[in-house]
Amino acid sequence: MEFYHVLNRGVDKRNIVLDDRDRVRFLHDLFVFNDQQPTIHYKRPERQEENRGRKLLVYIHAFCLMPNHYHLLLSPAVKDGIALFMKKLGMGYTKYFNERYSRSGALWQGKYKRILIEHDSHFLYIPYYIHLNALDLILPEWRIGNVKDVNRAFDYLNAYRWSSHPDYNGIKNFPSITQREFLSSLFETKQEYEKEILNIITNPELAEQSHFLE
Repeated sequence: MEFYHVLNRGVDKRNIVLDDRDRVRFLHDLFVFNDQQPTIHYKRPERQEENRGRKLLVYIHAFCLMPNHYHLLLSPAVKDGIALFMKKLGMGYTKYFNERYSRSGALWQGKYKRILIEHDSHFLYIPYYIHLNALDLILPEWRIGNVKDVNRAFDYLNAYRWSSHPDYNGIKNFPSITQREFLSSLFETKQEYEKEILNIITNPELAEQSHFLE
């Protein structure tokens, strides 16, 4: 199975979500557009039964939505699955955003970036780095491994609904979006998962490797 880090930003670094309605809509789109069939019904992902009647384009292993960008960890489920999924996601969310805010034109800063994860060191840590992006909003010093208030960091990550971190940490959030079996087998236990996060946000050598997310 191949793993790709996929990301994109708003054009001119503009915000791509302005409130929780936009955030829920983007997560909704991650769910409904991940289907080989045309998208007809629009329901929030937490109201859907997981994967029923769907033929996935990609496996979404992890995600984090930020104010002006997003990060996804994907594997193709079918040939050209990532390209098809990203086309549906990019166009679908842009259509929603432009209609809601009475705007026109591009929302994204060009085509999304797709990076094949080739090195074991990147593969082992990228799910953590994707989830830790949320700390940029309150504790940006995590990127140099200098977080002093680790309890605040964990509380914030657990409360941040717009990533797959809560679902990996035993907090039901948007479980239908992600296919967590593979990574969960690597994390082993909640305690091991949290221990690795602690290691990263307090260890400069590990934290500074997060630059490959950019």
